[in-house]
Amino acid sequence: MIIIPENLAIKEPEKKLLDKMNKTKIKEKVLFKVNSDFHSIFVVENKFGRFIKYKDTYQAGRISHETYKGNLPYINYFLLPYLINPEIKTILFIGLGTGIILKQYQTLFKNLKRIDVVDIEEYIFPIAEKYFEFKTFDNFNFYLQDAIVYLKENKRKYDLIVVDVAGNEGIDERFTTKEYLNIIKKHLTKKGIFVSNMPSANDIFNKKNKFAQNIIKNHRNTFEDTKLFNGNTSNKIFYKVFFDINENVLDITNLIIFSSNKKIEFKPKNKDIEKLNINITKYLEDII
Repeated sequence: MIIIPENLAIKEPEKKLLDKMNKTKIKEKVLFKVNSDFHSIFVVENKFGRFIKYKDTYQAGRISHETYKGNLPYINYFLLPYLINPEIKTILFIGLGTGIILKQYQTLFKNLKRIDVVDIEEYIFPIAEKYFEFKTFDNFNFYLQDAIVYLKENKRKYDLIVVDVAGNEGIDERFTTKEYLNIIKKHLTKKGIFVSNMPSANDIFNKKNKFAQNIIKNHRNTFEDTKLFNGNTSNKIFYKVFFDINENVLDITNLIIFSSNKKIEFKPKNKDIEKLNINITKYLEDII
């Protein structure tokens, strides 16, 4: 079963904002397109930057705009583990995207010994190489495999596991179950951190938001500590860049979940993150 983000909305969008968003015409040049066994993939370029799209949805990319430059903004939450433990040595990243975040990890984590990347999409690695200048590096390993199969078959433990997966329609329900979280837990080192991106209605704790409530409950029952980020900063950047709108339009956000078997504490920001030209403090303020 696939969880469709649009079906999680609780509130209807404000009509004037929705009309403005729908009237915005974005001309795109298609650089590459292919239908795989899992996705309808496009690499497109427009006035905002270059992006990977699965069907009609932006999955990853590089924004180059006067108000913001960098990854799709929600991916910047994946830099926050550095504020928890700058000594991370081993990382498992599920869902390659453009590979930009991996370059940033190389800059941040000085003692990095291994990054394993798992993706089920056969085209994603060559796309990252050809269209986003991704280059392999020492201790980088790519596995073309179903992520849950990889987790079940592999016994390696990691200081950081990041999961960011989506198909043409949404999130595979397998990535929301208690069984899956218990598998993740087995792959974490003693102080390991698990970061996951999930869709949610903007009001995370609304009783009608049953999907988010169930996800949060499962994380809190599985791990010793769980912190939540509501995606406000990334949403504001996204709507401003693409539609010149200074507020959320759709009642959908990225719910970024941090879990660990140790207490999670975000330490003061470090100059290494500042070198990435990202105002990480704004993202840290989205904790709820």
